Amino acid sequence: MTEASGTAEHVEAAEATGAVSPGSPGPHEPPEPPVRPERPAAEGAVAAQGAGGPGAGPGAATDGAAPEEPLAPLAPVRREARRAEPLDDDARARLLAGAHHDPHALLGAHEAAGGVLFRALRPFARSVAVVAKGLRAELNDEGDGLFARVLPLAEIPADYRLVVTYDDAELEIHDPYRFLPALGDLDLHLIGEGRHEELWRALGARPMTHEGVPGTRFTVWAPNARGVQVVGDFNYWDGTAHPMRSLGGTGVWEVFLPGVGEGALYKYRITRPDGSHTLRADPMARRTEVPPANASIVEASHHVWRDDAWMARRGEPPVHEAPFSVYEVHLPSWRPGLSYRRLAEQLPAYVKDLGFTHVELMPVAEHPFGGSWGYQVTGFYAPTARLGTPDDFRYLVDALHRAGIGVLMDWVPAHFPRDDWALAEFDGRPLYEHQDPLRAAHPDWGTLEFDFGRTEVRNFLVANAVYWCEEFHIDGLRVDAVASMLYLDYSREPGQWSPNEHGGRENLDAVAFLQEMNATVYRRCPGVVTIAEESTAWDGVTRATHHVGPGGFGGLGFGLKWNMGWMHDSLDYMAKEPVHRKYHHGEMTFAMVYAYSENYVLPISHDEVVHGKRSLVSKMPGDWWQQRAGHRAFLGFMWAHPGKQLLFMGQEFAQGAEWSEAHGPDWWLLDPSYSAEPDHRGVRDLVRDLNARYRATPALWQRDTVPEGFEWVVGDAAEDNVLAFVRYDAQRSPLLAVCNFSPVVRHGYRIGVPCGVPVWQEVLNTDAAGYGGGGIGNPDPLKAEPAAWHGRRSSIVPVLPPLATIWLRPA
Repeated sequence: MTEASGTAEHVEAAEATGAVSPGSPGPHEPPEPPVRPERPAAEGAVAAQGAGGPGAGPGAATDGAAPEEPLAPLAPVRREARRAEPLDDDARARLLAGAHHDPHALLGAHEAAGGVLFRALRPFARSVAVVAKGLRAELNDEGDGLFARVLPLAEIPADYRLVVTYDDAELEIHDPYRFLPALGDLDLHLIGEGRHEELWRALGARPMTHEGVPGTRFTVWAPNARGVQVVGDFNYWDGTAHPMRSLGGTGVWEVFLPGVGEGALYKYRITRPDGSHTLRADPMARRTEVPPANASIVEASHHVWRDDAWMARRGEPPVHEAPFSVYEVHLPSWRPGLSYRRLAEQLPAYVKDLGFTHVELMPVAEHPFGGSWGYQVTGFYAPTARLGTPDDFRYLVDALHRAGIGVLMDWVPAHFPRDDWALAEFDGRPLYEHQDPLRAAHPDWGTLEFDFGRTEVRNFLVANAVYWCEEFHIDGLRVDAVASMLYLDYSREPGQWSPNEHGGRENLDAVAFLQEMNATVYRRCPGVVTIAEESTAWDGVTRATHHVGPGGFGGLGFGLKWNMGWMHDSLDYMAKEPVHRKYHHGEMTFAMVYAYSENYVLPISHDEVVHGKRSLVSKMPGDWWQQRAGHRAFLGFMWAHPGKQLLFMGQEFAQGAEWSEAHGPDWWLLDPSYSAEPDHRGVRDLVRDLNARYRATPALWQRDTVPEGFEWVVGDAAEDNVLAFVRYDAQRSPLLAVCNFSPVVRHGYRIGVPCGVPVWQEVLNTDAAGYGGGGIGNPDPLKAEPAAWHGRRSSIVPVLPPLATIWLRPA
């Protein structure tokens, strides 16, 4: 029957009920499925379900969802339903193969000649019907899971649903392909420019209510893909029914799936340029499965922060003029088996008791191989699920803040692993990595380097830095492997690298990225500090980005830099037998030649106590007593030296074994039943007292970054293995540090002292009996004598304990 052949009775029925009756089939057409008024709820209408196949999966957004609005009535029309024109072969093939750039143009509801065309892709369904207020219409089965029909409606219903019937279930769902894009034009513009500083709010899986319907918006950047589908537990990992649409030329794909909520597992099935498929975790996933499983998880935070007091005063005073001593922690092995929440019960109290101002967490972003310690990241926006959920990690940070402890984390933007479910050739071609294989492959770690010259990649990383600071209240980012980013020839032989546009070895793209990252973080996150692990003499690591140095580059913009030179030199000196140290005296003094070229952290990190390098105490020569004495003397020297301090876990109580991520620190050494427990407890007591005295002495931190805060007293006593220097605060109040790195007591060792201080008092002695030392020291005040010494008009004559550091202040 043609469209014009409806009878008056059909029209009257339509006007009376809002429904449209079908016409009679043509001579060569199969009978049309019925169009009938929607059955009332009292007759068993099916409740709205998830967006997938049979059964609501764990991602169904049902808890707390608002009641469904009643369907709006449809305007009556005087036409009849008919079969839809079939899709052309190419469009059909691309849609079914997951290679169509705009599935919304084929699926959903669209105005058509004679009414509204409805088309749904529901694999394995027996039938699909459209329901709206006053309407229930079966769609024709077109094969391959496609169902379609043109219904004689005057307009597209504002709110229609699909009733999908399977062999064992019938579900009423919102049609994902009736929704407009849930990502705005401004987001797309900023993504295209590479300037979206809150990229995590635009890309990834985001639970939301869109056009009045709860669900999850999925968005992913895959510019080389021919098509992208969402697969997950909500569709039995068959993404055929859920292809995504490409949003213009940005390379972003999007789909909103009603009914999918928090906790749903998902991945992206990407059709590569060659037509093959790859299944990928979401680069922007904010939560992941516990490795070795690697699916992404739809996540929304419900943590209520309680660290307002900390956040309000963070960065006051600036970190360069404040006490800053750091306890470095590998969370999975600090106390093996503890979750984030259990760690929150123990770690803040332990760190606070020892007096550290900050903890530095080795990388917490998700990583597939635990043996990488977190330095080969696949989930840049997700805290590792090994220890709990993202909100559990927030709980730990919150607890540390409420204990008065800042939280730094290692951040790894230099490289990423090659896992075929992660970032490597994400959409079938090099995307996050450099197009040039020589630039992409990291020669040391078997990983891939980011393409810092691509705006979207830079945006991914810059936004990631902001993300950790804003979403998790991180107080500082220690940026790993900066040197490997800065030099094109890093660990490469001639012929394995290409010079930059000026013929140099500097990676100009990486320089621009680091400058942008630092400038953005400091602008958006007041009080946050960035710290570079940079092992070369690159000029201006901690100089402002707008200050151009002699090399023609602006500063990189970091707040602090690890002083790798000081670390290597001082540890090399301490490893020598005392009788040989006089030949290496300059290794302990050389750092002051460049001490104010950057703002430094003095790191004794995990890298120095693994892989055959021995623990800190085991680096010291001599017997057990001398090793512990050298360990204590070195810590006293380190805490008095210009620069901030960082000490890796286990070294605070002088464990003799190297660190292993398999079992963590040797806590049993502190068991009172162990005979040598006092030796280890004594070192820990020293660390506690070093931190307490350090925090109470502005001379040790207030002028850390300016030459006026330091003076040598004696730096050339190589034969004696003695060093002495003065630290000053802003009011010129001094602290005198004297180190005796020989194993002999030096009685009556005259030391020149600043004028104007009549009496000096020993305030710390690493040889104190309570620390496990010999108890040799200066318990009585030392009067300054008018005897010129070391170029000063007055001097004191203290006793220098063996292998010890003493601190003296005006009495």
